[in-house]
Amino acid sequence: MRLAILGLGLIGGSIAQAIQDHGGATPFSIVGWSPSGAGPTAALSDGVIERAAASLEGAIDGAELIVLAADPLACLELLDALGAYPFKGDQPTVTDVASTKAQIVARANQRELHFVGGHPMAGLETTGYEHARADLFADRPWILCRGELARPIDLERVEQLVAACGAERRWLAAVDHDRAVAAISHLPLAVAAALVQAVGDADDWPLAEGLAAGGWSSMTRLARGDATMGAGIAATNALELARRIRTLRAQLDDWLADLEATPDDPAATAARIEARLRAARETLGSAD
Repeated sequence: MRLAILGLGLIGGSIAQAIQDHGGATPFSIVGWSPSGAGPTAALSDGVIERAAASLEGAIDGAELIVLAADPLACLELLDALGAYPFKGDQPTVTDVASTKAQIVARANQRELHFVGGHPMAGLETTGYEHARADLFADRPWILCRGELARPIDLERVEQLVAACGAERRWLAAVDHDRAVAAISHLPLAVAAALVQAVGDADDWPLAEGLAAGGWSSMTRLARGDATMGAGIAATNALELARRIRTLRAQLDDWLADLEATPDDPAATAARIEARLRAARETLGSAD
């Protein structure tokens, strides 16, 4: 299958490496392109793509499957470009790997593309081709969201891509995807950034920073990620993320009430907080 990957950073590069290492039953011929050209050049040097295209047009010409491996806002721009491109012969299948789906699928429908939205549920806070890994998607869910004009061949091609990367496909409606990932992916990003700002702006930050250990590192890991990517995710799933933040804010208000209710009775305060911590453990399936 002639595959064009638009964007050879962490995810696009990992797709190319996974296909090179595992491949499966479908042979792929991969062309890579990115605005900077850095990722495709490195991937070509590693032998995981056959050609690094000098232009977007050079990458997509003749492709059967096009993967948009960019941040959500860039994916919207690429969909506009693909919708205006005069493809010759059979129209290609287009998919993406962005972390939001509803707005992207809607834009693909507007541009009358044969589109299947995708989101591999795997990633790192690091970016760039140098961090790509062939095993990044192994046994991880890869969400697929069917566009209005998706043909049987489009579904087949995208499923072949998922299989070649060693992932497990799962079909969802775009709105259901965005609602779920707002909770388990986008909200943690917002919380990590807010936590850094809340603590980092305090007068005692130099002291606190010097004492920080594993808990701080774990809680703030996502705040070290690509700001452009994070902003695009928030902007294209804003209402669902806002709804999750309101729910979190209500929980934090309850924590405040429990902490301030009996400041002179540590035992009573501890009992309320322990109940909250136990409830959280039970939600996660933790056992004493």
